[in-house]
Amino acid sequence: MASFRSKSLDRLFEAVLRLQSVDECYNFFEDICTINEVQDMAQRFDVALMLDEGRNYQTIAKEANVSTATISRVSRCLNYGSGGYRSAIDKLKGKETLTEEK
Repeated sequence: MASFRSKSLDRLFEAVLRLQSVDECYNFFEDICTINEVQDMAQRFDVALMLDEGRNYQTIAKEANVSTATISRVSRCLNYGSGGYRSAIDKLKGKETLTEEK
């Protein structure tokens, strides 16, 4: 994913990392994204959480109101991606990953 990285994205991610509350995140993301973009990201993360819980595609599609194509893409990223979903899920659950423990 080397082509994905840039100084501009580094600055964006550094800014996000410096936000200190949910309210600050709401304010920042409301300014930088459309409401639909933020809701789409939240929906994909919800799908990742449901997949991590072992729910099946049909249940997820109904509960999250998403297509099975979206579920499949999230599943592929969760299982074979760069580890972003896994890291976020583990941190949300209060777990430490093996690479963080070293």
